[in-house]
Amino acid sequence: MTRPITAGVDGTPESHAALAWAAREAVRRDLALRVVHAWEMVPDQAFGAGTRETHDQWVREGADEAARSVAERHPELDLTVDVVEGSAADSLAEAAAQAEMLVLGSRGHGAVVGFLLGSVGQHVIAESTRPVVLVRAEDRPADEAAGREVVVGQQGDPEESAPALRFAFEAAAARGAAVRAVRAWSLPPVFAYSPGSLKLLDEAGGMEPYEKNALAAALEPWRERFPEVPVTQHVEMGSAGEVLLSVASRAQLLVVGRRARRSAVGARIGSVAHGVLHHAHCPVAVVPHE
Repeated sequence: MTRPITAGVDGTPESHAALAWAAREAVRRDLALRVVHAWEMVPDQAFGAGTRETHDQWVREGADEAARSVAERHPELDLTVDVVEGSAADSLAEAAAQAEMLVLGSRGHGAVVGFLLGSVGQHVIAESTRPVVLVRAEDRPADEAAGREVVVGQQGDPEESAPALRFAFEAAAARGAAVRAVRAWSLPPVFAYSPGSLKLLDEAGGMEPYEKNALAAALEPWRERFPEVPVTQHVEMGSAGEVLLSVASRAQLLVVGRRARRSAVGARIGSVAHGVLHHAHCPVAVVPHE
């Protein structure tokens, strides 16, 4: 089944940038574009004395206008618009399940706004079975110019990191861009060593060579599948979030995997994804592990 790229809109500048990014990506991948605006009626608050019908009409007009703006720039797009009344978090998670990816707006450098206000964004990202891409209002097509890389974080074993690597290589191939695969490492506590791990480290020649070999092994199937995509391997000691952000200044897209965690206060998306979502200047794709 061919899935569309879905963009969530809510009238904010961030969501308009997300829609523009999603439209360009849909053209690059020859996919349909679905525009979704989810809203809830909140009596005596944001909507004043307006009726449900009045607000629904207002939302539809705004969504249609946003869609027309991208249709004018990309007349070849197969474009649909859906307005959904209900929980934004649940509606967007459902929309993501039916999409190749869900694209939303993000402010970055602090609180996330619009669809990502409070727990909504965390819920959508943590619950989504499909990639979620976050785009800032300042994003421009020129940021995708040739020479800027698709940066992807690689963690764990090849199977665990495969979804993020696949997304990064597909994005780079569609753009004619290079991939920079980043693996960060740190010294484990002494008690974490086992006879088996010590043997592997000894055979590799130490921690850094071991990490380089691990990254090369994870990349091997994707190099074979996308031979036209140039690849740079980047292994650096440090925290994964800080290392990724240090190289993201030259990225047109940053891709990270997502390990969903649950706590007493609900779903969590992991410290690496959380950190880069708030501080990266470029769009960030959060790809769930399969």
